[in-house]
Amino acid sequence: MSVVKNKILLADDEQDILDFLQFTFESNGFEVATAKDGIQAIKLAKQFTPDIFLLDIMMPNLEGTSVCEYLRKTEEFKNTPIVFLTAQNNEETEVNAFNIGADDFIAKPIKPKALLLRINKILVTKKTAAQTENKITSVGHLILNHENLSVKFKQQQIELAKKEFQLIEMLASKPGKVFTRKEIFNKIWGTSLVMGDRTIDVHVRKIRMKTSNDFITTIKGVGFKIEE
Repeated sequence: MSVVKNKILLADDEQDILDFLQFTFESNGFEVATAKDGIQAIKLAKQFTPDIFLLDIMMPNLEGTSVCEYLRKTEEFKNTPIVFLTAQNNEETEVNAFNIGADDFIAKPIKPKALLLRINKILVTKKTAAQTENKITSVGHLILNHENLSVKFKQQQIELAKKEFQLIEMLASKPGKVFTRKEIFNKIWGTSLVMGDRTIDVHVRKIRMKTSNDFITTIKGVGFKIEE
């Protein structure tokens, strides 16, 4: 299963910095879009829908702080992480950045390893918070909502029977782990029920038909798994 890349939008009016940042993030598995001023950053945001913004403060046409204020008033981006990367390393600028909705403030010169660590930490924190709040599990292109028992695969809503949802839910709880047929039977159908040998296979086949994809891997003679 292909890995979904985090998307970052970089905005800075210095081309050499943009090039360096783009290389740094692309080399570490990010999908990157770049802008040279605030107006271009806002236009790109609507097309690119990034998972996180990294904005310089001093930019032509529209400064990074104004971009941040605009994004925080936009429904689509009101909760998207925004990080400022700036040469204005003073307390007043930093306090103002947080007051208008920034998630972090990083002073230049750029320290690539530290920058990557902070960006990744923000993304993990946001994802964990969102999943806890909405009771969501996300594995690759698969998104499970445990509250209403719904499943999306590649952004398409998939209608599943309760047992089919429970089967995916169990496999997705530990991506990469092989669940034996016995474990699945005991968890979903209960040890007191006597089911046919092909019951799980029938449910897996139905799931594959509904999603038109084989994201459930069969381990012959053992069981099933879903990869991250």
